[in-house]
Amino acid sequence: MNITTYRRAALLGATALISSFALQAAAQAADQQAGEDGEEFIGTVELGESKRDVQTDTATPVTRIDKDEINDRQASSIAELIDSVPGVSLVNGSTPIGSGINIRGFGANGTYGTDQKVAIQIDGASVGSEEIYRVGTQLFTDPYLYKNVEVIRGTVGSFEYGSGIIGGVVRLETIDASDMTGGEPGFKLGQTLGAYSNEGGFSTSTTAAWQPTQNLEFVGNYSYREQGDQEDGDGNAILNSAFELPSWLLKGKYSTGAHSLTASYTETETQERDKPYDSFGTTGGSFGNVDRDTKSRSGSLRYNYNPFENDLVNIDAILSYADQKIDAEYVAGSSPLPPFIIEPIVGADNRYETTKLTVKNTAFIQTGSLVHDLRTGIEYIKKDRKDANSAPGGTDDRLAAFIVDQIEFGNGWVFSPALRYETSEIEGTLDNGADVSYDNDALMGGASLRYEFTNGFSLFGSYAYTESLPIIDDLQNPAFMMQPEIGKTVEFGGSYDRVGVFGPNDLLALKVNYYQTDLEDNTSYSGVDSIELHGFEIEGSYARRSGFYIDLNANIVDGEQTSLAGAVSDWVNAPADTVRLTVGQRVSRFADISAEVLHAADTEVNGTNNEGYTVLNLRTTLTAHEGVLEGTSLRLGVENLLDESFTPYLSTRPAPGRNLKVTISKAF
Repeated sequence: MNITTYRRAALLGATALISSFALQAAAQAADQQAGEDGEEFIGTVELGESKRDVQTDTATPVTRIDKDEINDRQASSIAELIDSVPGVSLVNGSTPIGSGINIRGFGANGTYGTDQKVAIQIDGASVGSEEIYRVGTQLFTDPYLYKNVEVIRGTVGSFEYGSGIIGGVVRLETIDASDMTGGEPGFKLGQTLGAYSNEGGFSTSTTAAWQPTQNLEFVGNYSYREQGDQEDGDGNAILNSAFELPSWLLKGKYSTGAHSLTASYTETETQERDKPYDSFGTTGGSFGNVDRDTKSRSGSLRYNYNPFENDLVNIDAILSYADQKIDAEYVAGSSPLPPFIIEPIVGADNRYETTKLTVKNTAFIQTGSLVHDLRTGIEYIKKDRKDANSAPGGTDDRLAAFIVDQIEFGNGWVFSPALRYETSEIEGTLDNGADVSYDNDALMGGASLRYEFTNGFSLFGSYAYTESLPIIDDLQNPAFMMQPEIGKTVEFGGSYDRVGVFGPNDLLALKVNYYQTDLEDNTSYSGVDSIELHGFEIEGSYARRSGFYIDLNANIVDGEQTSLAGAVSDWVNAPADTVRLTVGQRVSRFADISAEVLHAADTEVNGTNNEGYTVLNLRTTLTAHEGVLEGTSLRLGVENLLDESFTPYLSTRPAPGRNLKVTISKAF
C-alpha cells in the first residue's frame, strides 16, 4: 500500500468512525446530564490538571508533558510539541530540520542551531551538536517515540544534568511496553495514522509491546512522517519546509527483586536533495544547495539497584551514547560563488559523538524533623567531533561530580542546595597542523528556598551560578579556550494550589516566576561581551468536576546586550511576549473538546518592529472505552483556524497557514 492510499485510508476511516463515536457521545453525555449542579465524577480524569498539571510543589520552574498531551497536540516535531511551555520559543518549529528550541533567549537562534546553553537528553543520553552555521540542530525525532517530556527552565534545576545550562533542560523518556500491557504478561499492538491538509502531511506510527513474563518486557516502535512545502496564511509556498522523517525505537527491560536493567535505542534520519545548505532559510543564497543525509541516534543502558529495606540506597548506572552524522554534497551551479571556494565549505561532512557514563544514588534520610532527598553522582563524558572545513574537530573529555539535596524542615520550609564540579580537557589540531590541548574546570552551584502556607499559598526564591566551559568549536581561538562563560540567575515567585476556590469541587493551580539572568565573558555571540535578561513566566489551570477546564500560560521577557565596545542594545534572541489560553470541556471519559488562543505581542528590537499575531487552534479527542471501538481514539484538530499570515519572531520562515489534522489510533 503506497503513501497516498494510506492518507485516503486515514481520512475515510475518520469519516466512518465519526458517526460511531457520535452515538457513544450521546449516550455518555446523557450520563453526565447532572452537569455542574450534580458535580458528577467523570472517571479517571485527574481534576485540576486540565491538559497539564502545574508544578506548584517545587521552586524549580519545570513543566511536564505526558503522553495524553503528546497525542492531543498532534505535533510534527519535539520542538513544536513543547512550544506551549512558557519561556520556550521556536525557530521554524513546524519542521524537524532547520529548526531549534530557544528557552529564555538561549539555545537555537538565527545563526546557529544551538549555543550549548540548552541541554537535551533522551533516556539520559545527551544529544545535539555544537555550533555549525545554520545547520546544527539540537534535536529532531518523532514525538510518537516518547511517553513524557520534561522542560526545566533556567539553571537552578540543571546541575544534575550538565554545566553551562542557562536556558534550560529538555528531558525525554521513551515509551515502555508496560505502558501498553498494564504491567501484565501479554502482547499489545498500537497503530496510529494521521493526515494533514496543509500540503499533504501524513504520519504513521506502529508500536508493538510484548511482556512474556511479569519481569521482562520489550517494545518496538516505527514512525514515519512526511509533508510537502507548506503554505502560509496568504497561500504562498513556504520553501524548504518539506521533509520525510522515519524514526524507530527498540527498548527492553528486565527486573528481579531490587535489580532492573533497561536498554533503549532510537534512530531518526532524513534525506534532503537539492535543498539549501542554510537549512534555516528558504533559498540557497550565496551558500547554494546540497544533497544532505542526516542521521541521529542515541542509546542507553541503565542498571538500577533499589533494595526495598534500605532507604539510603537507590543506585542508577547509565551508559549512554549519542551520535549525529551529517553528510553533505554540494549541488553544482547552485551558488554564485566559484566552486573551489564554496564546495569545500558546504560539502563538508560533520559528525558528533557523545559517550557518557553516569552513576548516581538517591538516598532518603530522616534525622529528627529534617527529611533529606539526597542525590549524589559522578559522570564521565567524552565528546568526539569529526574535523571538517569551517568546523574544527577534536575530543572533549570531562569528569563531573554533583550533589543535589532537598531538605524538608517539617514546618513548611524546603531548602534545596546543589553543587557540580566539572573538568574538561580538549584536544585537537590547529589549521597550521599543530596539536593543542586545553584544560578547564569549574565549581558551580545554587540553592532554592520555598515556604508553603497552610492555605495553599507558597513563596520561593533561588540563586544559581554556572559556567559554560570552552567547546571544540573555539579550538582555533586560544583566548576563548581559556575563557569560560559565566551565567548567574536569580529567581523568585509564588504559587497557589487549592480545592474548593469558587465551588466545593473545583481546583485552581497558579504559579508565577520572575527571573533575572546575567551572562558574562561571552564567547558564543560575535561582538557581544555580556547579556542580561529578566522576565515573568505564568502557568495556571482551573478545573471543575463537571469536566470544564481552563489552562493559561504566559511569558513576558526583556533583554539587552553589551558589546565589546561597551554599547548597550536590545538582546536580539530574546523571544516575543506571549499569552496562551485554552478553554475546554471533557464529556465523561469519552470526549475532550478545547479551543486554544495564542497571542504574541509586537516586538521592537533595536528600532525594528516585528508585528505580533493571534492564532486560534481547535482540538477534539474522542476515545471509546467500550464496545467494538474500545481502545480507539479519533483526534481532530485545526491549527491556525483563521489562516493568519505571520512569521514568529526568531523564526526565519513564515508560519504555516490553516492546517486540518486528523489522527486515528487503535490499541489491539
